[in-house]
Amino acid sequence: MVLKNKSALWWIVILNVIFFVFEIVLLFINPDYIKYFALNAENIFSGKYLWTLIFHMFSHGGFLHLIVNMIALVSLGGLCERIIGRKRFIWFYLISGLFAGLLSIMLAEFFGFGFWERVFGSREVYMLGASGAIFGIAGLFVVLLPKLRFGILFIPFFTLPAYVMVPLFLVVIWIITIISGIGIGNSAHFGGFLAGLIYGFYLRAKYKQKIKLLQRTFR
Repeated sequence: MVLKNKSALWWIVILNVIFFVFEIVLLFINPDYIKYFALNAENIFSGKYLWTLIFHMFSHGGFLHLIVNMIALVSLGGLCERIIGRKRFIWFYLISGLFAGLLSIMLAEFFGFGFWERVFGSREVYMLGASGAIFGIAGLFVVLLPKLRFGILFIPFFTLPAYVMVPLFLVVIWIITIISGIGIGNSAHFGGFLAGLIYGFYLRAKYKQKIKLLQRTFR
């Protein structure tokens, strides 16, 4: 396929890979350069590195992190782009990732102290990854295609309808994080999910007949 004809999804994947290569180079030069592309509540509320509100959603904390997120993005993003169109998909991806980042730093800034750091994250921790925007896509499917069956990466032959699997996955991962203390951006995931729900309800209200036809196709 000629590159100029690639869908918006593949441009986003390519951009994520390019950002990751730059990360590797910058962190090799100086690990402190993470502040230039990762999101941090302390920095943002001090008015510094504001571009990281966008950059963080194209950056990743390691090769495995990148691969897992890109597999999830490709598996969900293609159908999403076909449903809402190329331009809407680009804006939806960006806004979901931005909303996810904003919610995560706000919760970390105002509630991320003591035990609650495990729930909402710390204001001093750097956050990065496409998963907030990806959960936006998942949230959109919960509203538009609630019966679309979702699986979990690395767990074959186990699927549930979107309206069950996506919220269940969010809750389970959040509980595991609280118990174990593993640094996962649950607030960002939830923020992206909310953005997807909001946009989904908007589309469902505006295009009632089209959404009904779509849902009959994906029973």
